[in-house]
Amino acid sequence: MSSLRLRPPVVAAPADRSFWLQDVGLGAATAPLQGTEHAEVAIVGGGFCGLWTALRIKALAPETRVTILEADFCGSGASGRNGGQVHTWFAELDLVSAVTGAEEARRLCADTADAITELEQLQRGGSIDMDLRLDGWFWTASSKAQEGAWNKAVALTEAVEPGRFRQLTASEIERRTGSRASYIGVVEAKAGTVQPAKLALGLRKLALERGVVIHERSPVLEVLPGRTCILRTARGELGAEKVVLAANAWLSALPELRRHMYVVGSQVIATAAVPDRLDQIGWRDGASICDSQAQVLYYQRTPQGRVIFGRGSGEVAFGADIHAGFNRSPQHGAGNIRELSRVYPTLRDVPVEYDWSGPIDCVPEHIPVFDQLRGHPNIFFGMGFNGTGIAQTPVAGRILASLVLERKDRWSEGGLVGLSRRSTLPPEPVRYLGAKLVRMAIRRRNDIEIRNEKPGFVIRTISDWKPGRKEKPKN
Repeated sequence: MSSLRLRPPVVAAPADRSFWLQDVGLGAATAPLQGTEHAEVAIVGGGFCGLWTALRIKALAPETRVTILEADFCGSGASGRNGGQVHTWFAELDLVSAVTGAEEARRLCADTADAITELEQLQRGGSIDMDLRLDGWFWTASSKAQEGAWNKAVALTEAVEPGRFRQLTASEIERRTGSRASYIGVVEAKAGTVQPAKLALGLRKLALERGVVIHERSPVLEVLPGRTCILRTARGELGAEKVVLAANAWLSALPELRRHMYVVGSQVIATAAVPDRLDQIGWRDGASICDSQAQVLYYQRTPQGRVIFGRGSGEVAFGADIHAGFNRSPQHGAGNIRELSRVYPTLRDVPVEYDWSGPIDCVPEHIPVFDQLRGHPNIFFGMGFNGTGIAQTPVAGRILASLVLERKDRWSEGGLVGLSRRSTLPPEPVRYLGAKLVRMAIRRRNDIEIRNEKPGFVIRTISDWKPGRKEKPKN
């Protein structure tokens, strides 16, 4: 039986790490795999998805021997590079419903609300100091074309959980965020921000305390399938009866999965700490803020007074080629700096001290998928978090744990399980060239619409090829 070849990640240089990782000095705390070991369950990937899966397995079956193999160190990938925004799946209720049906979608959205409560309890109980601040998530519009982007999801949510979202006025947005760029929107009250590297560090600590074996700096080069799978690293081998692949964008190395996923970069910057300046403009709390353009802006104020400012859809990967440019953009966040100056013109002189990037595993439905690899009933995977994972990966861990432990429950038998039901993407080079064309059109359309002008027919048509939520045209 042929092996499954994985591509080891291109590890970021220390200066290219995210602000979050540099802030806590996060690094490897466990030894690499050396020699031969055995586990009942091997998990490839020590980010949020892999760590939550390990914790869920140990909660359900404490005697299970679980080993995590992490290529770099826990949290060094997407889990420690994101914007630190925490909100439920209710914002995607329409998208989840399209995959699972309305009833299950409502339950899954409620599960992510429960996950936020779980994070709150972990912090309150002293288990993880993650700087969690549940000051709300603002979903806003900063141009006429963005107005009402939330209408479908909010209407569906209101029917099952009245009051989850509340309308915002321009004056409230300005008072809470210190900016007039966005002038209408909705807020989800029990949502907010977190220091994601601190969360990853805390989950690693919990996993180790509960008996999970973790080998960092141990990239898996190949998996030999069989009743006992063999996972090979540069210096060792791990035998396991079950394998979970939780390596986000790096799963694109497997052709079976690459047919259903694409990889794009997300770019983030962090300014110098200017707490007094932010206080002066009224930006004092830990709310997370997004606008509604296709390449969404997302930002927050840290407790120390830095501005974290991110934007989606940077570099596009050709096939599985996730190169060093995905760690840090050659433009060093120039597009984000430009947008930060537009949203906060009074902060134009504040220096940007950190800029970083990271690859995101995306699927056309924008909702993750879980399953077994075809022909390998003991090799499982979860992918497609589309940049939204802090409140979603605790749910993913439940799904993968039930699959691994062969439990027949709503997690293992739900609508998020099943790759064959998901959309496939064109082969290369059509996919890459098409993605580059759509990305260019979306950027051009965003720039035009932010001025409240109407893009031409060609730009509108090409940008609408982007998979995901389709809003009713407003121009």
